[in-house]
Parts: sequence; structure tokens; C-alpha cells
Amino acid sequence: MKMQWILISALVFALITAVFAVVNVDPVQVNFMFATTSTPLILVILTSTLLGGLIVGLFGIVRQYKLQRKVKQLEKQLHDALEPPSATSTDAKLVHNEPNM
Repeated sequence: MKMQWILISALVFALITAVFAVVNVDPVQVNFMFATTSTPLILVILTSTLLGGLIVGLFGIVRQYKLQRKVKQLEKQLHDALEPPSATSTDAKLVHNEPNM
């Protein structure tokens, strides 16, 4: 259900951005610090939106990767904690030295 809301939200955001971009088609001056160019505002809006989405997506991928590594680490710790301890040589000696009744 959560993924459906994310998809619907993304589609609504894309629609709003597209309408906003289409309404703003006038040329604007864009300064790249080393050069200046005249570009339609629609391209500036769409490029900025796409770059922002890519950056957010990359941060999400990195976060997901870190969380998966943490889950694997915690699963290993849980497995080690639930695994019965193996009999070591000192444990075996203690068992054999107990008196029989």
C-alpha cells in the first residue's frame, strides 16, 4: 500500500512539474560561472527537477545499501547468539571429572 502512495505522489509531482514547465517557456539567461547562455525556462525547470530526483535517488540507494548491510550483520549476530555453544576441550574435561553417584 505504501508503494502505491509513493507512485501516486510521484505522478502528481510529475504532472505539476510538467504543467509548471509548459506554462514557463520564455527564454532566460543561465549563468554557468564560466559562460552565459539563453535557454528556455522549461529546460531549466525540467533539468533541475531531473537532477534533483537523481540526487535524491542516489542518496536513497546508498541508505538502502547501508540498511541491508546492517540487517545482515544483525542476522549474523542473532544466529550466533541463538546457536548452542559447542563443547570445547575444557568443557569436555569438566564433564569427565564429575563423580558418578
